Amino acid sequence: MTKIKLTPPQFLVVVFLSFILFGTLLLKLPFASNEPISWTDALFTSTSAMTVTGLITVDTGTAYSVFGEMIIMFLIQVGGLGIMSFAILIFMMIGKKIGMRQRMYVQQALNQTTIGGVILLVKRLFIFSIIIESIAVVFLTLRWGPEMGWGEGLYASIFHAVSAFNNAGFSIWSDSLMGYVGDPVVNIIITFLFITGGIGFTVLSDLWAKREFRQLSLHSKLMLIGSLIINVIAFLIIFIFEFNNPATLGPMATGEKIFAAYFQAVTPRTAGFNTLDIGSMEDPSIILMLLLMFVGGGSASTAGGIKVTTFLIICFAVFTFLKGKYEIVIMRKTIAPHLLVKALAISTIGLAFIFSAILLLSITEKEAPLLTVIFEVFSAFGTVGLSMGLTFKLTVIGKLVIIFMMFIGKIGPLTLAFSLARQSVENIRYPKEDILAG
Repeated sequence: MTKIKLTPPQFLVVVFLSFILFGTLLLKLPFASNEPISWTDALFTSTSAMTVTGLITVDTGTAYSVFGEMIIMFLIQVGGLGIMSFAILIFMMIGKKIGMRQRMYVQQALNQTTIGGVILLVKRLFIFSIIIESIAVVFLTLRWGPEMGWGEGLYASIFHAVSAFNNAGFSIWSDSLMGYVGDPVVNIIITFLFITGGIGFTVLSDLWAKREFRQLSLHSKLMLIGSLIINVIAFLIIFIFEFNNPATLGPMATGEKIFAAYFQAVTPRTAGFNTLDIGSMEDPSIILMLLLMFVGGGSASTAGGIKVTTFLIICFAVFTFLKGKYEIVIMRKTIAPHLLVKALAISTIGLAFIFSAILLLSITEKEAPLLTVIFEVFSAFGTVGLSMGLTFKLTVIGKLVIIFMMFIGKIGPLTLAFSLARQSVENIRYPKEDILAG
């Protein structure tokens, strides 16, 4: 019998699809829901949880039982930290040798450039997640325990801590976190969780090992500085545009306005929680959020999008061209040309999928405003989970389109392309010739 040999990208796609289908079957069990759930909605929820997106077609807190919510939480944790990471952890626990092929799978799953150090990264990944989520659970329980009872408060804290750290955006409350728009504890803890999870485990590992900014790798420096700049600019823009909006920041006190603007500025980086009604925000704020959702978080993180470093490489390439130079130099380091090619490929393939999905949804969801459709697609591709209210109204075909976009956004457009394409090594070099561009 002939064995089917899968490349790392193909293996990752197959395993991911298997977990999504397994989650769908579990969510269809009679005791997993409080009301009849269709196969499409179960598949949608399972995909949204595994891709840590957070878009929902049925209300999580009312449609699913505690068992169903625990299944969703399990899928979020596995999807956020990575299937192969859990597999490696099990291998280490039972004392099984981790071979070269397993290391290659982890390298692909965590988007690492080399095989070396991937096992150490997996170990640190689990240590980081356990410590950070546990600390968050303590603080959130102290906040919610007296309000809703210690048992229910603890459960809500665990669910939201797991969801936030993995940038999933799932909430057991129908209005997400809108009831805590001005609450300092909830705002600080939840944003700390999804910002930390979205920076990337490579950066966290680098910080743990070196602890001084000047000793960090160029990737870590770009992620930290880039994230800070993007978050500050986004906060200022949303604060200005929404300041007098009667449906969002308008009626609030200054302190609440600051917290609300800050939360909405950082949540499009694939977190998915919201403390304001997204559908009531001004169009300029929505357009800014489209860009933030497309950029996303960091490589080897729980976040989606094309990634901050991909976006920065393209930006620096533009600046380099405008200055009349040909080599991209960042912080006195020259960026290899193939990284620019990769960045352009990721962005172009991503935009192609987004355009195709918008085109399909504009046909199937004829009653929805175009901006609402565009927002839904960007949210799905960036595995963000924010919505302007379209998700609950999607047709069956519309749901399938969004399911596909969430899947693409999580595994990455290049991984899907590599899993479908035949890879070949080309040793022949051809003569160069210029073409007219621009």
